[in-house]
Amino acid sequence: MSRPLLAITLGDPAGIGPEITLRTLAHLQDRLAQDAFALVVIGDPGALALAAEVTGLQPPPVISEAQLAGLQGAAILPTPAPDAEIRWGEVTAAAGEQAYQAIAIAVRLAMAGRIDGIVTAPLNKEALNLAGRHYAGHTEMLADLTGVKGSVMMLAHGGMRVSHVSTHCALEEVPGRATAARISHVTDLTLATLRRMGMPAPRVAIAALNPHAGEGGIFGRHDIDVTAPLVAEYQAKGEKVFGPVPGDTVFVRLRGGDFDAVVAMYHDQGHIPVKLLGFSVDPATGRWTALNGVNVTLGLPVIRTSVDHGTAFDIAGKGIAEASSLIEAVDYALTMI
Repeated sequence: MSRPLLAITLGDPAGIGPEITLRTLAHLQDRLAQDAFALVVIGDPGALALAAEVTGLQPPPVISEAQLAGLQGAAILPTPAPDAEIRWGEVTAAAGEQAYQAIAIAVRLAMAGRIDGIVTAPLNKEALNLAGRHYAGHTEMLADLTGVKGSVMMLAHGGMRVSHVSTHCALEEVPGRATAARISHVTDLTLATLRRMGMPAPRVAIAALNPHAGEGGIFGRHDIDVTAPLVAEYQAKGEKVFGPVPGDTVFVRLRGGDFDAVVAMYHDQGHIPVKLLGFSVDPATGRWTALNGVNVTLGLPVIRTSVDHGTAFDIAGKGIAEASSLIEAVDYALTMI
């Protein structure tokens, strides 16, 4: 295949997106110099210039869309200039609009086949909504812009891969959303993604909704009446799908290599184990020393990966933001390509 071209969208320019983007480019400079792939950063060049001041890293040159074809190394594709000044750590409509415009441009280019994948730096949901872009986050925005219904969030870190039946909703809404059709859709996309990543016979566990998978109906019948029959159907088709596996052991077994991925029922069930393993804190200082993990959106007509953390407004502009999650997201996108 030809050399892949990835886009990194800058996210909220008032957050750590510009800093971690420059650190990611610096980390990847040898591979970019070897022409293994190319990167275009979509965002405000002014935000990257400010990030350069606090990181000491030089931003790449600015190009136009006409110069994308044949791009080598890295470059910046500008978004429209913001209507108001954007300052580190401040929630503003202008910053939210910048984050939206970067995604909109990236989706248009990906749908036209001009870039091979999208890697997103974090945005701020409050700023996004202040800008009149009423989305719960990247996943919902990407689904809308690509015309897709039923996209799925997968979190990944190393061998920990967790897809979600539901994400940004109240906990009391989860049982109603965890229908047989939705669980089957998430499982199908998870199996297809694992095969795309080079696993010919992927093993997927479906996590139980209730403690102890319902304990024979004592703690509810969802796992017995909904999930168990689905698992039986998959196994009858020869798929290595297992469950319902109790939530307090399924991730231990995933980490131990029994499965290649888990289908989680709700946001915190799936997010907590991945972030617990991917995030590290120095106990002496309380400072984050690693923010590993990747957010992959399944079911889109384009490849999209992202960091597994937020905008970190409290440290934005201090030059200390850690880029390991964005680097891992780039590698995941390349693997999927």
